[in-house]
Amino acid sequence: MKYIMYSLLIYSLYAQEYNVDIAPIIYENCISCHREGQIGSFLQLTNYDEVFNNRYWIAYAIAGDEESRHGNPIMPPWPADRSYSTLLDEMYLTEDQIHTFLDWVDSGAMQGDPEDEYPIPDFTAGSTIGEPDIVIQMQESYFISGNYEDDYRCFILETNIADAIDLAAMEFIPGNLEAVHHAIIVAVPSGSADALDEADPDYGYECFGDFGTSNISDFLGGYAPGTIARKWPQGLAQQMPANSDLIVQVHYAPLMTDQTDQSSVNIFINDEQVDRYIQENLMINSQFALPPDEITSVTTTWQITQDISLIQFLPHSHLLGKSWEIFAITPQQTDTIPIIRINDWDFDWQFFYSPEYMIHLPLGTVVSATCTYDNTSDNPDNPNDPPQWTFWGDGTNDEMFFVPFRYVNYEAGDENIYLGNTNLLLGDINYDGLLNILDVVALVNCVLDNNCSELNYSSVADINGDNAYNVLDIVALVNIILS
Repeated sequence: MKYIMYSLLIYSLYAQEYNVDIAPIIYENCISCHREGQIGSFLQLTNYDEVFNNRYWIAYAIAGDEESRHGNPIMPPWPADRSYSTLLDEMYLTEDQIHTFLDWVDSGAMQGDPEDEYPIPDFTAGSTIGEPDIVIQMQESYFISGNYEDDYRCFILETNIADAIDLAAMEFIPGNLEAVHHAIIVAVPSGSADALDEADPDYGYECFGDFGTSNISDFLGGYAPGTIARKWPQGLAQQMPANSDLIVQVHYAPLMTDQTDQSSVNIFINDEQVDRYIQENLMINSQFALPPDEITSVTTTWQITQDISLIQFLPHSHLLGKSWEIFAITPQQTDTIPIIRINDWDFDWQFFYSPEYMIHLPLGTVVSATCTYDNTSDNPDNPNDPPQWTFWGDGTNDEMFFVPFRYVNYEAGDENIYLGNTNLLLGDINYDGLLNILDVVALVNCVLDNNCSELNYSSVADINGDNAYNVLDIVALVNIILS
């Protein structure tokens, strides 16, 4: 009996509790999407009851492949292989966080004292990067049918701007966060795409694979849940051509109810000196043929003809896509630079990816990209049953091999230019732009769990600058807040 009582006492002392151990994980990593009015509102996770009722689904989504524990989780959504290259804004849970949640479920999923519950972060509305110079809204609301099907739609936005603009950033603001899954923005000569809009009886026009016209600019902006809009580093800019309309391609996620959307675009003008303009190279292979009932790999290369610094890239294929790998080989073939690998391609989760720092690709470097396509009946996303010969095209039943690369001409020191948010506050552990008790709690947790170095921007946790994470940083942060 003494042994049982002792065991129960130890269990109660060390068992995980929602309010202290689980709420910080969920609130900092999940509820930006899984709350009312957001893309994940079908599964809201904003309190103990909601998380408790969905605990087994969450455990399944974050646990990953059983053969490689936590190796390929469904959530948070981050298709790129983090063991291959380091990219900005990586969305993931640490091993400690995953184990903490699974242990909580196994130990009975207790709530704990409600007074101890970790507070829900404040989510800012509108722009995440400041006051825009120009705001262009969709001319009317678009009706989204609640038929639980994907809807891909292009909308033409008139800018009425006669001159070319140096862009510091272009930011897409969803009008319906529950409906908008992702968006991509390009510019076209004014009026050149009007016929596409006029041919469709509804507002906008249907567009799955591309924009329905080849006369487009470089990609100027975009949106996906969890991504962060940023201004280009000092001295850099993109240029929007004179007399342009914008085309916004929007993917509306399946909905159970009829809804509407009237999204907008924020334009930030660069009024400072522009030393280098962002350029774009499109790696395209349109000559492939994918035989039915086979898995086929297609490789294309890009020969670098002058020293450049790589800034962003976006691998793109359709529903037969299975995996991507992109790397660079320097002229002496002595150095292979891993750029990105996606082991399990998902058409619904595609982003412009950025390395943490510019990647120098010297003259003579060869960039190699390989996409593997699964045109078999084992592919649940295969649009053809039975599988058919598949070629390049814009439609759902077609395929693409398409990778836009953004870069600038190389200058010495580019390798040291950080592409992330250089305006983060020291001590802003949860990256909400504020210093308060939420940051203290987050810092205490990462110090106790010994995983502060795994934060996306770990430098903000080293308050006293001694290259260590400990109680001295906690004391320093408290003093900063109190002062």
